[in-house]
Amino acid sequence: MHIIEIKNLHVKIEDKEILKGIDLIVKSGEIHALMGPNGNGKSTLLMAIMGHPKYEITKGDILIDNKSILDLSVDQRSKAGIFLAMQNPQTIPGVSNLEYLKYVVNAHNDEKQKLKDIMTDIRLKAKDLDFDLSMLKRFVNDGFSGGEKKKNEILQMKMLNPLFCLIDEIDSGLDVDALEVVSNNLNTLDFSKLGMIIVSHYDRFFKKVKPTHAHVIIDGKIIKSGGSEIVDKINSQGYNWVKELI
Repeated sequence: MHIIEIKNLHVKIEDKEILKGIDLIVKSGEIHALMGPNGNGKSTLLMAIMGHPKYEITKGDILIDNKSILDLSVDQRSKAGIFLAMQNPQTIPGVSNLEYLKYVVNAHNDEKQKLKDIMTDIRLKAKDLDFDLSMLKRFVNDGFSGGEKKKNEILQMKMLNPLFCLIDEIDSGLDVDALEVVSNNLNTLDFSKLGMIIVSHYDRFFKKVKPTHAHVIIDGKIIKSGGSEIVDKINSQGYNWVKELI
């Protein structure tokens, strides 16, 4: 079992403090739903865990299996087992999807794999995603639809087999069919070795990918934690009942 632990995390962007003391523990086998009104720190938490340089950690710690990762760069955190699926994946002009996947896979392995072996793995993992293999020849996310971008993120995740997946509103902009494909693929991941944090506003997504834990962030703090019943209550009552707890 692996554990990622966030201890009293304070994060600011430029001169504005966004996170004001977050405590959270995620273990292998757990899916944590992270909810809250827009602009209250959900994405900031995921970016800070991943090590985005824009997000300055002013206090607290992030540990994987009791070892701090604060001094690790983004690529080192990725190699340590963290994967971030972004809400708006970036376009990389001039770099094909296949080149990119080959690079990241080999960057995460001590021994470089041959392209034909990587392609065999891609075909296997792309099949369940209904992923058009012709997209491998296109530049990363260049001209991709919302659904294609999100499927591309899941394909990268499946190729890297991370210990902890940070999912930032991957359901945003998906049609019904793409939502079904993405959720089904998340559910088939090996959770004996995997922990997950999912940011979403939608009960429909959490009905497909059922969380074991749920947390509500308001004004940079986790105000309420519990099980999936929190998702149901927010869906029916909104956030006013949580704000009353502040």
